[in-house]
Amino acid sequence: MAKSEENGKPVRVYADGIYDLFHFGHARSLEQAKKLFPNTYLLVGCCNDEVTHKYKGKTVMTGSERYESLRHCRWVDEVIPDAPWVLTQEFIDKHEIDYVAHDSLPYADASGAGKDVYEFEKRLRVNMGLKKLHEKVKKHQEKVGEKIQIVAKTAGMHRNEWVENADRFVAGFLEMFEESCHKMGTAIRDRIQEQLKRQQLRGLLYDKEDDDDDDNDDYFYDDSTEEEEYYENEDEK
Repeated sequence: MAKSEENGKPVRVYADGIYDLFHFGHARSLEQAKKLFPNTYLLVGCCNDEVTHKYKGKTVMTGSERYESLRHCRWVDEVIPDAPWVLTQEFIDKHEIDYVAHDSLPYADASGAGKDVYEFEKRLRVNMGLKKLHEKVKKHQEKVGEKIQIVAKTAGMHRNEWVENADRFVAGFLEMFEESCHKMGTAIRDRIQEQLKRQQLRGLLYDKEDDDDDDNDDYFYDDSTEEEEYYENEDEK
């Protein structure tokens, strides 16, 4: 976030170009730059004839005409004549520029090496992004540190309480454990006794059946023997 945003002031956005034969395409690009933020102060730099003719070529309109065309654009708040071909930190600081609006494609600088005229601004933007990321990480670390301190403080406040009540906590646990074991032992003992009673009852039933069979044997007699004895007596008669 720019300092202007933090202070509630307009965000200072800079755009530059040649703007020869100013047309609706120029106006549309400046409109986009103006609408980057809800409260934007748009500064537009325009190179003079000497610099333009040296690095780009001849123009139809003079520098003064190009400056005046920009001043009549509704989106422009301030025109900066004799703008530099390559942005520098000194220029950005002088005009208190927060952001630079330009095409995404590179634009050759004055070195002849094919370097981008916005290379410094792009490098600066990357550094600013890293700086913001570093600040966010730092703030996050501070918040985490504060939470750790709160947890440590809370733990320290309750440490004595845990130490003082440790014996009571352990005794309560052992008592509950002993009670559970007692209940379990009683249940197992009852089950065993129940099984033994069933086995004893089953044994008594078997013994009674055996006794009934013995009683029936006492009443058994051999008919054939009795008949023989009867006939023998008849002969004797």
